[in-house]
Amino acid sequence: MNTKYKKQGKTGLFDKDFAKEKLSKLGNPLEKLHKVIDFEMFRPELEENMLNHEKTNNAGQKPYDVMLMFKIVLLKRYYNLSDEQAEYQIIDRQSFKEFLGLSSGDKVPDARTIWLFQNTLIERKVEEKLFEQFRNHLKNLGLFVNEGKIIDASFVEVPRQRNTKEENAQIKEGKGAELWNDTPHKKRQKDIDARWTEKGGAKFYGYKDHVKISNGYKLIDTYEVTSAAVHDSQLTEKLLREEDAGQKLFADSAYIGKLIDKMLKERNITPQIIERAFKNKPLTDEQKGTNRVKSKTRSRVEHVFGFVTQNMHDFSCRNIGFSRIKGVIGLLNLVYNMFRYEQIVRLQLQPVRAT
Repeated sequence: MNTKYKKQGKTGLFDKDFAKEKLSKLGNPLEKLHKVIDFEMFRPELEENMLNHEKTNNAGQKPYDVMLMFKIVLLKRYYNLSDEQAEYQIIDRQSFKEFLGLSSGDKVPDARTIWLFQNTLIERKVEEKLFEQFRNHLKNLGLFVNEGKIIDASFVEVPRQRNTKEENAQIKEGKGAELWNDTPHKKRQKDIDARWTEKGGAKFYGYKDHVKISNGYKLIDTYEVTSAAVHDSQLTEKLLREEDAGQKLFADSAYIGKLIDKMLKERNITPQIIERAFKNKPLTDEQKGTNRVKSKTRSRVEHVFGFVTQNMHDFSCRNIGFSRIKGVIGLLNLVYNMFRYEQIVRLQLQPVRAT
């Protein structure tokens, strides 16, 4: 026997306001972000790079506002949504509409429009400019204090490819572009830039997000993207800025080596790299003690990757190819900095000093 659900309460004119108030009390992350970030700061860069400045008349459909589209891309990255999921969730969720400034009757961009905007943004490398703009904004607020820097890398996994042994061999030789020319639809689904690697007995397929963060506030200062097969240490020099001179640089034992020590010394950067034991040369008690001190600071970078994995719904990408993955990771790093900044403001956090 079916029992009809008994309604609790009545429908009223202020339901939307009550729902918004309820979300605020529960902790709406999008509302918190809007309180501390003036997104209009990004408008000049977006309009310069994303609008068609060669258009001579107003004929045709008016494009969606660049700020609306940019904020949709941010939603995609924070919630790890596909274009289709983004369109659906914007229509379905009041908190998304509030974040985007949409009313219930406003037209929502479809999945194709969302894809095209993000793809164009990445093709023109606008995400790099926006990351640097927001990084400079944080620097001007005094949040990149000279309390030491930390470098590390995290795997960004992508869907694994089902290729033949011969196809994989050709990809490894750098001849992947010559494959599947007779089946263009299949070729579009193939990632010839991702690579396999192994760490700690586990295998990973995809790319790496190499980052340098500030020890003081755990904000991403610089980043580089490579395939997963590239060793962490190879990106050390690219991650450094001139203003890192005179600071300490913390890293795990993957970054140990004479060439890195020499390069850091030339830049007046003090290496604080975890030492490791070698065959017939175990660590001394003094080295173990020093490692523990270094590790206390170095491990702060794991909080960054942890936030991305847990709060931003996994460190993975559905995109295909290096250029798109690089753009998506750049956006992901930008979104992390935004939410980290919101935490710093809301919790009134103080910088942590390097030891």
